[in-house]
Amino acid sequence: MTDETWARVRGNLKDILGPSSFKTWIEPLGFAQADDSVATLTASTSFNANYVKQNFGDLILHNLREEGSAVERVSFAVKSERTNGMKAPSTAPKSQANQQGLDARFTFDTFVVGKPNELAHAAARRVAEGGPVGFNPLFLHGGVGLGKTHLMHAIAHELQNRSPELNVLYVSAEQFMYRFITALRDRKIMDFKSLFRSVDVLMVDDVQFIAGKDSTQEEFFHTFNALVDAGKQIIISADQAPGQIRELEERIKSRLQCGLVVDLHPTDYELRLGILQAKGEAFKPMYPDIHVAAGVMEFLAHRITSNVRVLEGALTRLFAFASLVGRDVNLELAQDCLADVLSQQERKVTVDEIQRKVSEHFTIRLSDLLGPRRMRTYARPRQIAMYLAKQLTSRSLPEIGRSFGGRDHTTVMHGIRKIEELIETDEELANNVELLKRALTGG
Repeated sequence: MTDETWARVRGNLKDILGPSSFKTWIEPLGFAQADDSVATLTASTSFNANYVKQNFGDLILHNLREEGSAVERVSFAVKSERTNGMKAPSTAPKSQANQQGLDARFTFDTFVVGKPNELAHAAARRVAEGGPVGFNPLFLHGGVGLGKTHLMHAIAHELQNRSPELNVLYVSAEQFMYRFITALRDRKIMDFKSLFRSVDVLMVDDVQFIAGKDSTQEEFFHTFNALVDAGKQIIISADQAPGQIRELEERIKSRLQCGLVVDLHPTDYELRLGILQAKGEAFKPMYPDIHVAAGVMEFLAHRITSNVRVLEGALTRLFAFASLVGRDVNLELAQDCLADVLSQQERKVTVDEIQRKVSEHFTIRLSDLLGPRRMRTYARPRQIAMYLAKQLTSRSLPEIGRSFGGRDHTTVMHGIRKIEELIETDEELANNVELLKRALTGG
């Protein structure tokens, strides 16, 4: 095996794993040597070495052989920064080795709870306590950056702390598939079945990844049934509810829906503010001299509404920038430093958010706003919500109509024109529309 062989294998792995996983786990690896049919790769930390060995070791070995290498085994060594030498990674007990992919930051202590995620948090807590649970599986779903993976990692951490004897296996659906493919190629399918069906708790992140992959779905289905029949706990996450995942087999959807299905809703203003305040407190030891002016956190919570990752990333950038230029964090600095992030958020308002905000503003029920009642008490706020939906979103008139109880697009057009006319003559209505627009866009 040579450096050129390893370079070709790296290229193959990038195509297989995708740019994100490749950059995180494979790109930092180096080729050290190959002798006695053993290829030695270097990693920067024991954590990385153990994780790659656990999750991608078989895949790397297979690709080395495909490139003509005669190696029979891949070993991993950790490069010591002080000596520039190498040392073998420390080995962990079986129950811990299965959790090498966990992020130490993602615990229940660092998870900020609010109305949009309180049910998901309570269900995750219940599973993490161990012992009999009245639902199996626990299925968490929601959009990007709403906390699914955080809760999955928190459950695994808590189970390990409470019951270290448990065999808890946390994998992404992508890893499940590649392990299965590798086992088929190397004729080690019984080893694969033994690994996945001997666990006490199986956690699979982003299960939508296996949709459309027939053989992997077949194996997942049988693994799922075997564990449930054995009384083992299963925890699944996805970006959609089971019934909404396209190309996922109906029998798998049915099994997943037999447990507790919990939606993590988009964050509201209060939850975003809580997340920012918690992260700001966590930054204090790192940036003890930086003062945050009043109103900055509230400004960011209003303006950055897409997801928690963007929100936390913006605050991280803001503190780092303030530290580098030797300034405190105030509103002017936030606007300058985060101009690109804030501009991307300006029109990312949803019809659902508009409907909720209008209902709250006029103190009417959402069901009345969307319902058939034509009293002016409901009809005028409904028309304002339609007007704002057209102004602040990219939705077409038919799409807006469907969002308002299945109304025809001509009804939507009439409502929008009515509000446009009233804005010119009714000062109170114009003020209400402007207040709502500012509340929704943070302007």
